[in-house]
Amino acid sequence: MRLAFMGSPGFAVPALRALHAAGHDIAAVYCQPPRPAGRGQRETPCPVHRAALDLGLPVRTPARLKRDAAEHAAFAALGLDAAVVAAYGLILPRAMLDAPRRGCLNIHASLLPRWRGAAPIHAAILAGDAETGITIMRMEEGLDTGPMLLKEAVPIFPATTVQDLHDRLAEAGARLILRALAEDPPGVPQPEERVTYAPKLTKEDGRIDWQDDAAALERRVRALNPWPGTFFTHAGEQVRVLAARPVPGAGPPGTVLDDAALVACGEGTLRLTRLQRPGRAPLDAEAFLRGFSLARGTVLG
Repeated sequence: MRLAFMGSPGFAVPALRALHAAGHDIAAVYCQPPRPAGRGQRETPCPVHRAALDLGLPVRTPARLKRDAAEHAAFAALGLDAAVVAAYGLILPRAMLDAPRRGCLNIHASLLPRWRGAAPIHAAILAGDAETGITIMRMEEGLDTGPMLLKEAVPIFPATTVQDLHDRLAEAGARLILRALAEDPPGVPQPEERVTYAPKLTKEDGRIDWQDDAAALERRVRALNPWPGTFFTHAGEQVRVLAARPVPGAGPPGTVLDDAALVACGEGTLRLTRLQRPGRAPLDAEAFLRGFSLARGTVLG
């Protein structure tokens, strides 16, 4: 089948590799343009760009699509059976959605209509969902509103981190898009009464509010690391919390209750087990506390 692949981050790479390995004719790979990265701010291609080059596939990196008539015409000229989209990062205009014979198929990392939007993997962990999954949908102009073609559920365990879940969903997406292309299942409309949204995350979403209950804060730590990261402020520094566990107990929210980084929350307490200072290596709490004081009675910001 003649395809375009449209994706940018690591989540999309297993699907691209699976489509190539299955023998599909990938006429073009679309991804975000290279961005400055690292200490030297060198122009760095995204993971899908690098994977496409490894596979010898042609890459296109338009900065925008909405009003680019030349890009619309070039896309239509590819003569596609379908386009596969996975976390591309640009909104496809109607002219491009309509160009492939079987439309544009999106690999979405949730069981739609739950968690439409930009950060569905994080949102599922934050909410304490017992499962999430992959939905293959045929794209429309609305935000993740199109008819569903296939679904596969993926469990969320008590210790699941966002990276664990990301990797499992990426592999599930690769499997499911191959099935969708092979089977061409009919689309099923999404039930609008069950819609929830997962908005784009910001750095401020990682700030720990000690008024929250300990179980919710522990989920936040698992959901938001490595980015945007969860943190509190103390002694003029933003300290990242990389791992924690809820513990029964009580105290004024934000107060350190012992000498081993146990902090009172709005309900329960949170044992901080792995932390990181700015510019330093991550450390288990015992080693961290040898170089950074969180004395009993300290109130954290």
